[in-house]
Amino acid sequence: MDIRNEFLQFFHNKGHAVYPSMPLVPNDATLLFTNAGMVQFKDIFTGIVPRPSIPRATSSQLCMRAGGKHNDLENVGYTARHHTLFEMLGNFSFGDYFKEEAILFAWEFVTKNLGFKPKDLYISVHEKDDEAVKLWEKFVPFERIKKMGDKDNFWQMGDSGPCGPCSEIYIDQGEKHFKGSEDYFGGEGDRFLEIWNLVFMQYERSNDGVLSSLPKPSIDTGMGLERVQALLEHKLNNFDSSLFAPLMEEISDLASLDYASEFQPSFRVVADHARAVAFLLAQGVHFNKEGRGYVLRRILRRALRHGYLMGLKEAFLYKVVGVVCEQFSNTHAYLKESKEMVMKECFEEEERFLETLESGMELFNLSLEHLNENKIFDGKIAFKLYDTFGFPLDLTNDMLRSHGACVDMQGFESCMQEQVKRSKASWKGKQNNADFSAILNAYAPNVFVGYETTECCAKALGFFDSDFKEITEAKPNQEVWVLLEKTPFYAEGGGAIGDRGALLKDDEEAAIVLDTKNFFGLNFSLLEIKKALKKGDQVIAQVSDERLEIAKHHSATHLLQSALREVLGPHVSQAGSLVESKRLRFDFSHPKALNDEELEKVEDSVNAQIFKHLNSQVEHMPLNQAKDKGALALFSEKYAENVRVVSFKEASIELCGGIHVENTGLIGGFRIVKESGVSSGVRRIEAVCGKAFYQLAKEENKELKNAKTLLKNNDVIAGINKLKESVKNSQKAPVSVDLPVEKIHGVNLVVGVVEQGDIKEMIDRLKNKHERLLAMVFKKENERITLACGVKNAPIKANVWANEVAQILGGKGGGRGDFASAGGRDIENLQAALNLAKNTALKALEG
Repeated sequence: MDIRNEFLQFFHNKGHAVYPSMPLVPNDATLLFTNAGMVQFKDIFTGIVPRPSIPRATSSQLCMRAGGKHNDLENVGYTARHHTLFEMLGNFSFGDYFKEEAILFAWEFVTKNLGFKPKDLYISVHEKDDEAVKLWEKFVPFERIKKMGDKDNFWQMGDSGPCGPCSEIYIDQGEKHFKGSEDYFGGEGDRFLEIWNLVFMQYERSNDGVLSSLPKPSIDTGMGLERVQALLEHKLNNFDSSLFAPLMEEISDLASLDYASEFQPSFRVVADHARAVAFLLAQGVHFNKEGRGYVLRRILRRALRHGYLMGLKEAFLYKVVGVVCEQFSNTHAYLKESKEMVMKECFEEEERFLETLESGMELFNLSLEHLNENKIFDGKIAFKLYDTFGFPLDLTNDMLRSHGACVDMQGFESCMQEQVKRSKASWKGKQNNADFSAILNAYAPNVFVGYETTECCAKALGFFDSDFKEITEAKPNQEVWVLLEKTPFYAEGGGAIGDRGALLKDDEEAAIVLDTKNFFGLNFSLLEIKKALKKGDQVIAQVSDERLEIAKHHSATHLLQSALREVLGPHVSQAGSLVESKRLRFDFSHPKALNDEELEKVEDSVNAQIFKHLNSQVEHMPLNQAKDKGALALFSEKYAENVRVVSFKEASIELCGGIHVENTGLIGGFRIVKESGVSSGVRRIEAVCGKAFYQLAKEENKELKNAKTLLKNNDVIAGINKLKESVKNSQKAPVSVDLPVEKIHGVNLVVGVVEQGDIKEMIDRLKNKHERLLAMVFKKENERITLACGVKNAPIKANVWANEVAQILGGKGGGRGDFASAGGRDIENLQAALNLAKNTALKALEG
């Protein structure tokens, strides 16, 4: 049975709108990941946005529970039900139906569609919810209904806001396999398994804890797909179902082990984590040292450690990730499209960790011998594993689990000192919904007229201070926010900065508009007051002339993304952008630095579309129709049922709410000024167009003229070559640089950085000086890192060594077994390259 389709079709037939799974990265600063089906409807439940035209919804939502408040990572592999990534089936009512229909729908689906026997089903309800008890008694005898307290059967979104009792459907898996003391209905055992949670949102809790009835109660339900699949196949463990079979087969082949072995928990960890890694990478999360990227890194490293236990000492997870991409390609097409990029990024991250994994495991095993009688693992050693070898703390605790030990947290924390916390601490919400509740209740969304005009007459509905408390009058020299009845000012969004401009009153400038932002559907402009303004004043709102320059850079960004996909491949997707009047910045998924040829092709492609003078076209259509037309959309963005589509004929089509030029010819010209790395798997291009493009050309032309004057030669290249030859001839002796030399097993190891001199010449001198040598010298010059390496009577080839290190710098190397050179543009990775160079050499010498 296709449970996902069966569920969605069932509720579609009951009048529910079917919603696609929202991204794992929610547009919500209070959440690390999307962790429940109701997340995409949160603003509807809280009243921030109006109810949709169809007040019933259903979805199969991908959820992630690793990091933040909901963190199941440490339990994965050791229990039958925990996952980092899973699908939550749900149906929702926004003030439409309530308890009776929710219970009826659930019972019908569970007994008729899924075919579970009514005699095996048990129900829990809140201890004060007699209404739910009576409704359930139509289907279930009273003795199979259990009342429970707030801890188990009361749900709330936060300390305040919508909340209510919940009711859960349990299934008895039978006494045959479960005979523990906790295997009773309401106990902690696994015999009675919860399969569906129905939340009855009927109250609102105030800040002081008082409950009041909601005028339109709502429904939020959730049922785990993986759990239901296992139950239908009569499996006692989710990982034993057909959903995980392809992954278990791949792991078995890689490790040459049977799934039903002592390594079964490790099989389950690797399978689960491969799914999480695949989906997170495909949706634009990249390995990083903080936030979501660090959670992703922790998941991968935990999987590698379990692979290590199974004898997998080389990169392997990327192959399991590839199976995930194929397995879900029919339901999540983006996995197939990005498979190559996902596998490559996973492989590179594995390689980085494997360089230190073995050394870290040696330190860990050695330290185990010195466990105290309380089985407390030294916090200082745990910190060293974390800081030097890249072992996340939860990975160390996971390793200690089988030894009945745990880390001395006080010792670990004292070592951490002032270091930035790596995960959830930095993901606290920055806007408090309660601050806006009075404004949202008092004002309807204002009308944006900026697509049609850059100037309009408008009424000032209200003025607000920096804390968004309403003020009666805005006085000269104050900075305040204004809410206009209608506004031509575009609010910051889609990477584009907010509009600036002025407000006029009685033909005089009354305020300068410094910025425009959207808060909960209301467009606010930040003002510097020049002349007193009051609520209700009529003003003329004028957008600054820089709007056109912003529009040029915004349209160029669309053309740039299309060009990148054309030159590099369809795996390219937007990871972030900034659009200003004088520049644009575009971050995108790609595993390595672009070479000069690729950059030239991208630049030429964008300019070709500019010179075609393509007209822009704006259409409004249903989201599914837009995607069918090939419109590019952001994973991180939450879209309405109907979307705005901006296209430039065949060159570009994207979902976008921003301001654009009417014709690409108005962009004038496009120039890439910098390409760099942001994080693993994410590159950044900075570019200019319009007036900024002209200004850059003007400045470069001036520099060229100055260079000709200084060189006393109209042929600049010839003049530079002549100057270089002169400098070379004037050097009487090579630059003397002291580089650190270590002697390892009789081989002289040199890894270092110099600021001047010929590094190839330095390598030659070192080879002449030492009989046995491993040397790699780095030098920063012209926004690049160059390196040269030499090998003499040592167990590694120079060209292999150089090429491996060059990759972390975004480049590649070449040469012979005894000498090689390389370079790259990722200068921010210099320290990582030095570490890799030394670790690779040490590994070769120890081997």
